[in-house]
Amino acid sequence: MARAVAIIGVGQTKHGRRNEVTYPDMVREAVQAVFAETGLDPKDIDGIVCGTMPSMMEGVALTHFYFADALGAVGKPMMKTETCGTTGMSLAHTGYYWVASGMADLVLVVGSEKMYEGDSQATMSTVMEPFYLRPFLTGAPGVFSIQAQQWMARYKIPEEKSREAAAKISVDHHRDAHDNPYAHIKVDLTLEDVKNSRVINYPIRFWDVCPNSDGACAVIFASEDQAKKMSLKPAWVKGLGFCGDEYWYGDSDKVAWQCAMIAAKQAYDLAGISNPRRELNVAEIYNPFTWIEMLHYECFGFSEPGRACDDVLKGVFARGGELPCDPSGGVLCTNPIGATALIRVAETALQVTGQAGAHQIEGAKLGLAHGLGGVSQFNGLMILGSEL
Repeated sequence: MARAVAIIGVGQTKHGRRNEVTYPDMVREAVQAVFAETGLDPKDIDGIVCGTMPSMMEGVALTHFYFADALGAVGKPMMKTETCGTTGMSLAHTGYYWVASGMADLVLVVGSEKMYEGDSQATMSTVMEPFYLRPFLTGAPGVFSIQAQQWMARYKIPEEKSREAAAKISVDHHRDAHDNPYAHIKVDLTLEDVKNSRVINYPIRFWDVCPNSDGACAVIFASEDQAKKMSLKPAWVKGLGFCGDEYWYGDSDKVAWQCAMIAAKQAYDLAGISNPRRELNVAEIYNPFTWIEMLHYECFGFSEPGRACDDVLKGVFARGGELPCDPSGGVLCTNPIGATALIRVAETALQVTGQAGAHQIEGAKLGLAHGLGGVSQFNGLMILGSEL
């Protein structure tokens, strides 16, 4: 049997355009923040897991060596994990398994990105299959616009209804980001602002799209004995799941999205969740585009197929709703991509331990964190709870 594992501390940098610091120094900020919170220092850590986007986007090969000093990793076991957009969730899973296996008691997990030092769109424009799809798909917006159109067509969702729901998500999250001290984009928008912003890839408009961000996030995973010994507020890992699709984007159904549904079922089964909409108190969905957030509501069992727009317009997933989603502002407001999914884990841990500050969801005891990546091929989840 795997050992019980908890998150005992998180640290984030302020996210945005961080031209005033070098990449390693930005990583150091997150590491120092989590050590300050927990009272630990590098000598207490048994191993380090770190990750960023692949080297093509970073412009730096072997970033784990580049950051070794900033991570406090010199002389310690270190693992690098990268799975594109899901990197942060893959990092969290790697740290979890290292502790759950009994091989370590305290593991530092760090994700980071300095997107303003690279060219993310140029990199992402190369990720599709080169002979058929690459010539007409302009990176991530092109990929996700296809999913949005497939979803609307599958369930005959009127364009105006989906447009209204997507705009509401954008307005809500950008407003919520004001209460998150680490968030990048904090703006007050109206529905008309979102609906009249310029088209990026139909039906996606400018305010439906996540930003480029610089930033880092650090999380410490601990064994049950260590978590109880330290008398901190642990967020216990209750369940996790990860699943991927085929490389060939067109060979899988991206609406009744099997890898998202399977990953969710794996996590729910481990956590003993049968009705996620009722049993979860908060969720941090990986939402780089507004339409994709709604699609995940259905794949994760929060909404019936084809009904996510209705639920969004009713306020089900707003901060005061039945199941608040992305009270931090989510990926739509902050996206240092190698850290982005790990931020979902960190924010969920803060929520279930009552430490999320101004964007705390009252009474949150069980939460879901999600990561999305690859060429829209990978989905990973982690369920965190306040009780063992």
